[in-house]
Amino acid sequence: MIWKKKNNLPLPPPKGDIVEVENLYKSYGKTKALNEITFNVEEEELFGFIGPDGGGKTTLFRILASLLKQDKGTAKVAGLDVIEDYKKIRTKIGYMPGRFSLYQYLSVEENLKFFATVFGTTIEKNYNLIKDIYIFLEPFKKRRAGALSGGMKQKLALCCALIHKPEVLILDEPTTGVDPVSRSEFWEMLSRLKEEGITTIVSTPYMDEAVLCDRVALIQKGSLLAIDTPKKITEQFGKKLFAIKSDNMYMLNKIINKYEFADSVNIFGEFIHYTDKREDVKINTIKNYLTDEKISSGEIEIKEIKPGIEDVFMSLMK
Repeated sequence: MIWKKKNNLPLPPPKGDIVEVENLYKSYGKTKALNEITFNVEEEELFGFIGPDGGGKTTLFRILASLLKQDKGTAKVAGLDVIEDYKKIRTKIGYMPGRFSLYQYLSVEENLKFFATVFGTTIEKNYNLIKDIYIFLEPFKKRRAGALSGGMKQKLALCCALIHKPEVLILDEPTTGVDPVSRSEFWEMLSRLKEEGITTIVSTPYMDEAVLCDRVALIQKGSLLAIDTPKKITEQFGKKLFAIKSDNMYMLNKIINKYEFADSVNIFGEFIHYTDKREDVKINTIKNYLTDEKISSGEIEIKEIKPGIEDVFMSLMK
């Protein structure tokens, strides 16, 4: 294949799909965990699965890690079938389950050495890959893993998943229960892994983390609602979105829900996110309705806002 040139320099080859999933189905009794989902992940992509608990994320990740067999459909990782080639796949992936699963009574250093040995490598060989993470752990390298804080446990688990330089990193809700600072540091580390040629597939229940991915898939009850870049997903919203606040949020929520033109009403922190059935509704129109319903105009704050990933998710769930 010949690639086009720019400024007399050859362009890099186009990236292919390193994860290919087609019509994947898995059920537990009458419960459909995955309902014939199809998607691809490109090489070196940071791909996120966003959705609530029970959406199917963990089941999907366990199938991709060759730890669970699907009922129907196919899944390939690095060109290998997750069932037929499960032994080979395990040398090409790094898997970090949702629950901390390292050896609690081994030290930080002992856990890392153990995982390096299992994959036939050494800490020294791939130290450059984990050094930005391990620098936080090094002062505690003799401490037992079970005695680490939540954020430090996640850093150690990521180091152990990376020590053999996998082609694909699979992370199941790695920041759940971790403090905001550690969450931010963790995502900075993930973005740097792209420079090492590593593809990362990560799941999270936190909608604010979606914007940090190259592409995201919104998943609910085993079905995919949308797959695209965060920007393009929010552009799908297609309606005016208003944030409304009052001194009496209980009364505001009750009154706005009974409004004949209300299309959607969702509580987001200290605001209610509201959409109207009318296309060109004005802020004053909504405010006048609320004041007519005995909410003082001085207590009402209304502003038009841009939708986020969670607004789109709530809209697609309707």
